[in-house]
Amino acid sequence: MMGPGERPRPASLAIPGLPRPLRWLVPAPRHEQLADGALTIDAGPRTDWFIDPGTGVSTRSAPALLMPAPGTWQLAAFVSAAHRATFDAGVVFVYAGAETWAKLCLERSPQGDVMVVSVATRGVSDDCNSLSVDDRGLHLRVSRLETAFAFHCSDDGTEWRLVRYFGLGAVEEVEVGFIAQSPTGEGCTATFRQITFRPELLTDIRSGA
Repeated sequence: MMGPGERPRPASLAIPGLPRPLRWLVPAPRHEQLADGALTIDAGPRTDWFIDPGTGVSTRSAPALLMPAPGTWQLAAFVSAAHRATFDAGVVFVYAGAETWAKLCLERSPQGDVMVVSVATRGVSDDCNSLSVDDRGLHLRVSRLETAFAFHCSDDGTEWRLVRYFGLGAVEEVEVGFIAQSPTGEGCTATFRQITFRPELLTDIRSGA
């Protein structure tokens, strides 16, 4: 039951630059669509997507907003986040099932740096720190190839650096979208700007062209 003055939460969102609406796999406590087409998502305390490879403990609590994405494609956004606690992050996310997904994160490290971090989950998650970057934000991109995926990052949205080239097994139907997470903190706001979707096959994995 909604409280006085509370508005019903929309089941889906239409975002400029994307060809179809997105649905909440895990609803956010708060989100906002800004006038310039940007999206902000708030994560609550101790929220994450991770299946620990050592213990098997599964966490799938961070707000996740997803769009069906058939065929080959490239989804990109300029990602920034209010990095206050370790592992706070804004994330570009590809989802094929509860134990099959991957995320490309702009994340605060235990040392206090902001880093590009990638996680691929096939039953359990792995976790790879790539490079330290400016806290002001970074372009992140996930590409669906014919039988694999690629993560890239870019300072300017033109010249791309390969972060990870990986598979998720024999998956056909996937969804793609965005996460905000705060695994150790009290919450985090992530912002996604300049969101673009190209229904095209990435032709050069290494250069990102």
